[in-house]
Amino acid sequence: MTERLAPRALLERLVAFPSVSREPNGPLIDWVAEYLRSHGIEVGLHDKEGAPGWKALYAHVGPEVEGGVVLSGHTDVVPVDGQAWDTDPWVLTERDGRLYGRGSCDMKGFDALAIWAMVEAKHAGVTRPLQIALSYDEEVGCTGAPALVEAMQVLPRATDVIVGEPTMMKAVSGHKGGVSWWVHVHGFEVHSSMLHTGVSAIMWGAKLIDWCNGVNAAAEAAEPLGMAALFDPPYTNVHVGQISGGTAHNITAKDCEFGVGFRVVPGEELETYRALFAAKVEELTAEMKAVRAEAWIEAREMFSLPPFAPEEDNTAEALVRRLTGDNSENYVSYATEASHFQTAGYKAVVCGPGSISVAHQPNESIAISQLQEGEAFMRRLLEALA
Repeated sequence: MTERLAPRALLERLVAFPSVSREPNGPLIDWVAEYLRSHGIEVGLHDKEGAPGWKALYAHVGPEVEGGVVLSGHTDVVPVDGQAWDTDPWVLTERDGRLYGRGSCDMKGFDALAIWAMVEAKHAGVTRPLQIALSYDEEVGCTGAPALVEAMQVLPRATDVIVGEPTMMKAVSGHKGGVSWWVHVHGFEVHSSMLHTGVSAIMWGAKLIDWCNGVNAAAEAAEPLGMAALFDPPYTNVHVGQISGGTAHNITAKDCEFGVGFRVVPGEELETYRALFAAKVEELTAEMKAVRAEAWIEAREMFSLPPFAPEEDNTAEALVRRLTGDNSENYVSYATEASHFQTAGYKAVVCGPGSISVAHQPNESIAISQLQEGEAFMRRLLEALA
């Protein structure tokens, strides 16, 4: 009989795959598929369109009936480039009660628990189905989830989804959504002494960035309305995190590029911010063209994610609270794939081991006690499904 690996052993295997989003995650998914199949679990695979090597996995254990529970995780991780690690990020390393490695917290710790629970459910048997969904491209905007959710429709339709992002095993009822663009400001080069005859892509880009500052200031000054008050900060905000451009100090910049992203509170529509942003881009482009017809602002939408809104009749949240005994109210500003499942008609909740405070950082880690708490949660889940 194939060995049944414990959650920690599974986590060790998963961390060893350097599944950074820019690289194919296929080797990791293939290993998981082989492991599940070795325990008699039929596995479905979904390939990313136009990108060989990027894969998602889904599987079902239990009777072929609707109403099951989905354990949802992503398999991609953020890069380690330029980060000062004290240990090899691709080797799970124990130190002072913690397990270090890229993805140990975000979110291969939960993935390991989900894989373990699927195998246990297969061997012990369940009367209510258990499913697993492992995605690609979460770290670049949760862009892999919609195709995975669609692919999963060949399975008996589940009811509840537990998205295992790190929450210290607390139930998260809602989070912000988002819409982001990559902006390319096309200027016109002249000698900087003749600035008024050219268009500096950097200086005009700065006008758009300063407009973002104004949007944030106005939102911060306004009274929070509706569900916005549940979040920190209690409003939709906009951020610019990268910028590049220019060739020399005495040349008006021909190009300037940067990213612009809105984090949108539940109760507000992404389309509102699409329209707001588009109007400003159009306004600035018209002003630039009045100086040089060749100048313009190009804005390419990178991704969008609907907000994950709290629901009064959320059976997934009720299940998690029953299993954890946690009655605290938790809302977060980071995004997860829960919103895509909610949009597809599932009841969803975010709950997983580890703390988001150490995600994406050098020396990312998960407390062994958190992994153990996650295992105890999975045992209680299996008892509830038996």
